[in-house]
Amino acid sequence: MGDRTFLRGGTVIDGTGNPPQPGTDVLFEPDRIIAIGPAATQAVDSAVDRVIDVTGMTVMPGLIDAHCHITFGEPASNDELFFHRDRSRAMLLAAYNVPKLLRAGVTGFLDADCIFDLGPALRDGIDAGLVTGPRMASGMNALLTAAGGTAGRLIPDSGQLGYAQVVRNRDEIVTTTRQQIKYGADWIKVHLTGSLPGRSGELTVFSRDELATVVDTAHALDTPVVAHCRNSHSTQLAAETGVDLILHASYLDEAALEAVVASGAAVAPTFTFLANLIDHGAHVGAMTTQRDIFLGEIEATAAMMARAHAAGVRLLCGSESGFSLTPYGEWHARELEIFVEVLGLSPLEAITCATRNGAFALRRPEGSIGVLAEGAAADVIVVDGDPATNIRVLGDRRNLRHVFARGNAISLDPPQPSRRPIPGEKVGLWSQEPLLWERVHP
Repeated sequence: MGDRTFLRGGTVIDGTGNPPQPGTDVLFEPDRIIAIGPAATQAVDSAVDRVIDVTGMTVMPGLIDAHCHITFGEPASNDELFFHRDRSRAMLLAAYNVPKLLRAGVTGFLDADCIFDLGPALRDGIDAGLVTGPRMASGMNALLTAAGGTAGRLIPDSGQLGYAQVVRNRDEIVTTTRQQIKYGADWIKVHLTGSLPGRSGELTVFSRDELATVVDTAHALDTPVVAHCRNSHSTQLAAETGVDLILHASYLDEAALEAVVASGAAVAPTFTFLANLIDHGAHVGAMTTQRDIFLGEIEATAAMMARAHAAGVRLLCGSESGFSLTPYGEWHARELEIFVEVLGLSPLEAITCATRNGAFALRRPEGSIGVLAEGAAADVIVVDGDPATNIRVLGDRRNLRHVFARGNAISLDPPQPSRRPIPGEKVGLWSQEPLLWERVHP
C-alpha cells in the first residue's frame, strides 16, 4: 500500500487560486495524493505510516521554479562560468547543489540550458534515485547566433562553449535541434536577444526564418521551445513563431502583448536576479552600473506583465538561481513577492503561478502536479505562517516545517555540509580596481 502520510488539521492552499481551507486533512503516498478533506479523514486507517499534526500551519504544493541554472555553480562572472568549469567538476557541483532546492521548498524546476550536456544526465540521476533533488525538466545548450548572447564576445563565432551552441545557418539549426532532442532535451532553448558592443539594451539576434526553423523542427519532434527575450520585438517574434515559453519578455509593448495573448505562450518574467542586484547588490560588492538599468527594466515591464496576467497569459515563477547574486536554495520564492508587490497580483494568484502553472515547465498536464488534489503528484510543503496574507512567509526558510517530494519526507535538519572551493573554480583577482598612485598619495 506504500508509505502513507497523513497531515492533520492544517490550512490547505491547493494551488489553483481557491480560498484557503482551514482545518483540512491531507492523505498521500508515493507518488499520489489519495484524498483531501473529509475523504482523507475517513480514509485514515492502521495502514497510515506517518501522522503529523499541522494545526495552525499552511499545507500547499511545493514550489516549481521555471528558470533555474543548476549546472552553472553560482559564478560571479561570465569569465568564471565559461572558463572555470570543466565537465566532471561541474556535475559534482550540480549534484551537491540540487538538494538545496528541496530544502527551500522547491519540488520541481526547469533548467532550460546547461553547460556541457549535464542537464539530462542530472535529471535522469534524480529520477533514478542516484541524486536527491526535485523533479527536473532539462534543456541542453542554448542556441545562439554568432552575434552572441548576454556574454558578448566571450561567445565563439561557431561551436560550443559553456551553455552556448552557436548555429550559423539553417542546416546547423535543424541538426543541433534534432541532436539535442535525441540526447534527452525536454526543451530547446533559444537566446533570441544578445548584447552587442556600443548598443544599449539587448538586440534581436535571430531572424524570423531562423527562429521559425527552431520551432518547427522541435515541434515536429514533440518538444517545446523556450526563448530568452529581453526586448519587445523579440517577444513579439517569439509569440508569432510559436515559442512555447518566453523568458523575461522585457520592455513589453502593445504589439508584443497582443501577440503573446493571441499565441497562448507562457511567460516567466524572472525579475528576481534584477531585483536582487537592485536591492541587495551593495551588500556583496555588485556592479552599481547595472542598478539603474535593471530598475528601469522592471519598471518598464511590470505594468504590461500585470496586463498580460489579466488577459489570461499563464505566468510562471522563475528565480534564475545559479549565479552569485541568486545562489541555490536562497531566493526561489522572491519572484512571488515581486508578483504581489510590483505586479499587483494577490498572494493566492502568485502562489498559483509558482505551483499549478509550473506544471507547464515540467511538461506535465495542468492539474497533475503543482496542486493539492486527489490523484495529483504528492509534492507537498508545510509552512508555519499564512502566505495567503503575507507572501514573504515563503521566502524565509525558517518557516518551512516539512517538505515531501514524490510523497517522501525530505530531511531539513541537519543543514547540508559546507564545502571548500574546488581548485580553479573561482576567478582569482589581483585587485577590484587599478592601484592608482593617487589612491595611495591623496
